[in-house]
Amino acid sequence: MSKVELNADLFAKRLRIVYDAWNSAKNDDDYTSIADVEALLLVAGDPAGEDEPIRKGTAFQTWLLGFEFPSTFLMFHKDKLHVLCSASKAKILAQLKNSKSPVPIEFYVQAKAKEPPTDALPRFVELYTSFDRVATLTKEQHSGKLVDEWNKAVSDAAKKPTLVDMAPAVASFLAAKDEEELKCIRTAAALTSTLLAHYVAPKLETILDREAKISHEAFATQIEARIGYGEGDKAKGPDMKVWSKGRGLNDVDWGSTEFCYPPIIQSQSTSTGYDLSPVAESSQDDISHKGVLLVSVGMRYKSYCANLGRSFIVDPSKASRFLEQEAIYSLLVSLQSELLTRMKEGAVSKELYQFALSYVKEKKPELESHFVKNIGHGMGMEFRDASYLLSPKNGRKLRTNMVFNLVLGFTGLEEDGKKYALQLVDTVLVGADKATCLTTGVKSVKDTLFFLNQDEGEGQSSKAPAKKAPVAKVGLNGNASPAKNKTAGGKVLRNKTRSAAQEELVQSMSAKIAEHQRELHTKLHQEGLARFSEGGGGIGGKEGKGWKRFQSYKGEAGLPREVESLRIFVDRKAQTVVLPIHGFAVPFHINTIKNVSKNDEGEFTYLRVNFQTPGQLAGRKEDTPFEDPDATFIRSITYRSPDGHRFDTISKQITDLKKEVNKREQQKKEMADVIEQDTLVEVKGRRPTKLPEVFVRPALDGKRLPGEVEIHQNGLRYQSPMGSQKIDILFTNVKHLFFQPCDHELLVIIHIHLKAPIMIGKKKAHDVQFYREASDVQFDETGNRKRKYRYGDEDELELEQQERKRRQMLNKEFKMFSEKIAEAATASTGEPLEVDIPFRELSFEGVPFRTNVRLQPTTECLVHLSDPPFLVVTLSDIEIASLERVQFGLKQFDMVLIFKDFTKPPLHINSIPSSQLDDVKNWLDSVDIPLSEGPVNLNWGPIMKTINEDPYEFFQQGGWSFLGGAAAGEESDADDESDTESEFEAEDAESESSESSEEESDYYDGSDASDDEGSGSDFGSEESEGDDWDELERKAAKADKKRTETGRGHDSDDSDRPKKSAKPKPKAKANGKR
Repeated sequence: MSKVELNADLFAKRLRIVYDAWNSAKNDDDYTSIADVEALLLVAGDPAGEDEPIRKGTAFQTWLLGFEFPSTFLMFHKDKLHVLCSASKAKILAQLKNSKSPVPIEFYVQAKAKEPPTDALPRFVELYTSFDRVATLTKEQHSGKLVDEWNKAVSDAAKKPTLVDMAPAVASFLAAKDEEELKCIRTAAALTSTLLAHYVAPKLETILDREAKISHEAFATQIEARIGYGEGDKAKGPDMKVWSKGRGLNDVDWGSTEFCYPPIIQSQSTSTGYDLSPVAESSQDDISHKGVLLVSVGMRYKSYCANLGRSFIVDPSKASRFLEQEAIYSLLVSLQSELLTRMKEGAVSKELYQFALSYVKEKKPELESHFVKNIGHGMGMEFRDASYLLSPKNGRKLRTNMVFNLVLGFTGLEEDGKKYALQLVDTVLVGADKATCLTTGVKSVKDTLFFLNQDEGEGQSSKAPAKKAPVAKVGLNGNASPAKNKTAGGKVLRNKTRSAAQEELVQSMSAKIAEHQRELHTKLHQEGLARFSEGGGGIGGKEGKGWKRFQSYKGEAGLPREVESLRIFVDRKAQTVVLPIHGFAVPFHINTIKNVSKNDEGEFTYLRVNFQTPGQLAGRKEDTPFEDPDATFIRSITYRSPDGHRFDTISKQITDLKKEVNKREQQKKEMADVIEQDTLVEVKGRRPTKLPEVFVRPALDGKRLPGEVEIHQNGLRYQSPMGSQKIDILFTNVKHLFFQPCDHELLVIIHIHLKAPIMIGKKKAHDVQFYREASDVQFDETGNRKRKYRYGDEDELELEQQERKRRQMLNKEFKMFSEKIAEAATASTGEPLEVDIPFRELSFEGVPFRTNVRLQPTTECLVHLSDPPFLVVTLSDIEIASLERVQFGLKQFDMVLIFKDFTKPPLHINSIPSSQLDDVKNWLDSVDIPLSEGPVNLNWGPIMKTINEDPYEFFQQGGWSFLGGAAAGEESDADDESDTESEFEAEDAESESSESSEEESDYYDGSDASDDEGSGSDFGSEESEGDDWDELERKAAKADKKRTETGRGHDSDDSDRPKKSAKPKPKAKANGKR
């Protein structure tokens, strides 16, 4: 024990908390139990057994001193701290004498075993009996030699003080956690969450899928073994396959990690029934493969606890029962969310319970009698602090940085005559405004429902789920998404059936999506009305636009000398054209001039200057604001001259000046949102964490060389090997942080999406990416000796293994660095930043810009990170997704994402393969994005302009209902097809293509940006013909050729098919594309 080092500063800080609270106890209800006592006595005897829970006194001593010191008495007096202990402990505790303690410390040192006794104990007893009232932990019983001697000496004393229980006050000392304690609790919570998400849940899936026969106790033992077991040579360390998937667990001290209690597994077959208390035990009965399974896991790190509990609903026997159980569990999830907003500074324990009970009573009155009798308790070193019980009778108030075990559940529920229970348990941290969950994962309904999709399982709910996608932020980014054919709202296991079951599953998925979409559209409409009701009118799409007063010169004195000749003069410096009018030099600022034209007629050349005036149909310039639109305006002015060369020069000067001013305004507009970052604060006293040999995009000027990324106090710095070039990114400007592994990719990437763009070189950048190439091109293997003697398969296999190993090392290095960035950013800004990893199994192809790329969803975004231009779309910013050109027979469709900020232009993602339509719909539905379907492309420019003029009026008239929604979209498809078929007497395939082309021309004027991106011409002609109608297509081709010869040809192959009218049609986007 001589090597034990105590933290003297932390001891002094915490001792001051005790004395400050004691001195002001009369003014604080939490400390009234010690308000009128003369001393506080903390007794510690022999250590408690391993199976016994930590006592409050042990927790208090450990919190104060940093370690547990058995057989040590602490007597707190108003002006001194008295310590009774052995000589060896006194030697260690002497380190505290040099601290900035609020009171001096006096030691009463007992003699060693073979030495004559000292007067330490008699003097300590004498001090104790001199007080009239002493506070101590009266309910704790201790044993040991020192305790026996103490009890005997006190009983022999003539006078004894009155004892007061100080347990409530000690609980208050320990309740609000400091940063050191919170760090331990966060680690314990991360351990617990990782164990649940990456071992318990997957293992449980396997047990259910294989119908494995295993007892509750055996499964609990397997869970407990993940932190290691055994001693000596037979000892087995922690299972790093599990722990490596968790965040922030790289530096865990496994010797300080243990379980708070043996993991509790309960199912329908548990003989003792369901029990939600932590003293329940996993029975020796085999786990039932049906019904409700309850899992509770609690872990302790460096003496601090974290706990969570989850419910898994497996294969409900009836559709109605499935809906009921799903609704009850959803009620628990929503109740927890509501409570988190109320668990804040000053909240009263009993009021929280009353709110929870009234919430249940309001939503489902029949469940009130089944609700738990308390909804949790305080937690720290003690797993259960009864002083802070969230019960109907506890009047204690919550304070910032308290940690609670929030326990929500229903007991005594019944299904088919069998009792069951549901629980949702998490460790939460109380904040000033709201509480946050420290334990995360496997919480949403979609994560906790399991279906056994057997041939005989006809009782499966028609509401069975669709595909699962990452919806809630799990916080454990190792979580891979499920396979494509599994479902959302639950997981379908043992998918043994073929066509019948698959067809039933698809139908049930469609029904589930349709119902969910109706809810989302209703909610979207209500939110839209609420959002714009206050402001009434809209923003009209003119935000930032207004009349600009242009001033060429301050007065006549400012006119240049050249105007004296009364000739047209272009003043580039003043951005003005001076025109002679009736003997006067009249200046016109270049912004008042629209354009200039020149033409020759006979001997004279005419120069016409056109001005900006209201009422002109000039496309985008139509809404140009004017100071007084009702004033009289000069539309144009014309000059005649025999000197054609001079007018050529003037015309060119005016045109060039106009282009120059427009270019300057465009650059100014582009740079309007670029921010000037604060100064990067470099790390001092140590070297910053670095990631070497990485390239950056956008690239810096000069030769392409790898640099290094450094993590500093408030941001990142990329240092180029050239020395002078660097890029600083502050954590306050980081919106999203992505890590894309090099699996199936050529690059391993750390990508940062910024809140506001920054300047890199001469260009602005919304995204900064650090990457390293994963291919072996950069590795020279020609000098390897083995290659001289070995050729063929063995050599290739070895190279493949080396490649695989190198990729794994790259992934590990970049992932660890990205996690360090997230930790540093969270510590710097106080706002949590999570590393987001793209889910490749949910990816789909599309054309967001000019090329076809793979788009990958993440927990919070839809991204394309492999090549510039990058795409990062935050899902929470999306108002609605419109799926266009969804028709039977077309091989591709388009997706338009409309943002909640209506001033932002919608994002068009074109040419998505129709084979991925269901996957895209399932993903959009799973992340709660309303979607609609339609057979044609809409012209979103005028639509968004109309919405922006008066958003409230737009929502009052039905809002997005004009798109039809998912279900209505299908009906409109059918209507459109039937109308077209009745109107034309052409073959089915031709009619279908004609419908697509004609309706696009009605709605689409070809002015959309995506038209310029080549999505139509690149793919339309190649895929326009249906595979099943070859003979009909040949006949159609002959007819087309005949029409062309007679002069009726059009630009597109498909444009010559039957039309509703003979008038020429403007080029529409993706005509006839399939």
